[in-house]
Amino acid sequence: MSVQDFDPTILREYDVRGIVGETLTAETARTLGLTFGTRLAQSGGHSVAVGYDGRLTSPELAQALVDGLMSCGLAVRQVGMGPTPMLSFAIKHLPTDGGVMVTGSHNPPEYNGFKMTLQGAPFFGADIQGLADLAAAGDFVSGAGSVEEIDLREAYTARLAEEFQSTRMAPIAWDPGNGAAGEILNMLCATIPGHHHVINGIVDGTFPGHHPDPTVPENLVELQAHVREHNCELGIAFDGDGDRIGAVDGQGRIMWADQLMMLFAEDVLLNDPGASIIADVKSSQALFDEIGRLGGDPVMWNTGHSLIKSKMAELSAPLAGEMSGHIFFADRYYGFDDGLYAAVRLLALLERRQTSLAALYDQMPQMCNTPEVRFPSSEERKFAVIEEVAGRLAKANADVTTIDGVRVNTEDGWWLLRASNTQDVLVARCESGDADGLARLKQDLCDQLAESGLSPPENFL
Repeated sequence: MSVQDFDPTILREYDVRGIVGETLTAETARTLGLTFGTRLAQSGGHSVAVGYDGRLTSPELAQALVDGLMSCGLAVRQVGMGPTPMLSFAIKHLPTDGGVMVTGSHNPPEYNGFKMTLQGAPFFGADIQGLADLAAAGDFVSGAGSVEEIDLREAYTARLAEEFQSTRMAPIAWDPGNGAAGEILNMLCATIPGHHHVINGIVDGTFPGHHPDPTVPENLVELQAHVREHNCELGIAFDGDGDRIGAVDGQGRIMWADQLMMLFAEDVLLNDPGASIIADVKSSQALFDEIGRLGGDPVMWNTGHSLIKSKMAELSAPLAGEMSGHIFFADRYYGFDDGLYAAVRLLALLERRQTSLAALYDQMPQMCNTPEVRFPSSEERKFAVIEEVAGRLAKANADVTTIDGVRVNTEDGWWLLRASNTQDVLVARCESGDADGLARLKQDLCDQLAESGLSPPENFL
């Protein structure tokens, strides 16, 4: 039986992802099933969970994937359409030896892809690249597999609701952005107490409301307006596959993930004093300072959910987070990123403290910073630019952290430039204690870009 080689552009650092009908097809999905299934079987695994998101192309890709997995003699547990965290829950709950989620995450509708877990650990980096060699060799494990459909929606919803406490809150607004979390969110809101307003709650792979990426302020405008119009205490948003969270307070002010992490860190360290808490290199210095003030061990690490999960396991860290909205709880939970679980933990935290998100926002250090700023750079050039900038900074004896890209500390604060592992872009961020300092940091960054022949994003300065 013929096997389609992978288009090399779809084998990313953390997942497999491409444009359906161009770089990714049903035959690609079947080949992925054969290659990943072979790796799973060779590791001693016998069972695999499969789920898919709400994109129009996901059911067909999931079926082709299952065909490939079954050809390797695996017992496939199909958990159906839902958010990525429900697939992660299935791997733990059933349990299975591995899992594959068919999802395009927060990418545009024409994209789709696959996230994989092998023997309880993220499957990424060199493992993903190795699938190409396996496909080319065609040396697959063969056997008579089986498939079973298992509905985990109620079990997953019940697990989320375990963290909830009775609420004294005003209404809560929710926006899953027509993404895969919509159905579970509606079930959760029907389970837990309180008054819940769900907008864009119907799963629709065309994303008619707005693009489901809560790191982009424009995608939170509808939620902000709903919170203000209906006097909601807060609003919570999710990305396309439900593993990332965004939030706004009762005044409609955006609470970024590193700010939420400040709240979660205090909560977790009460139960685990001195624990390591991990945040990615894009996170605010205020977060690392707050973890230290609370008696925790702040750990700055690479951006990327697979890398964060691996570091959590290494350090036995109870909490980790990324600026992009991935928040990982190993404190009373399983250690994977789950936007819905983070939301329930946030509500429970506010209930225990008998306060509002707006009140907590007012108590936080108010830093002057940019959001994540992305600008195009080719796959080859983006990494070369980072090397060039790092070399110039080393000659200047600058205070630089090179965990992931270059994070430069100055008297004004810090600025970051890193190459994205998932897109053909460079990512920049700057933070200072005041507006003048921020302007100087932005100029420093732009000067470095100019020396490498690049222009800053429009309206950046």
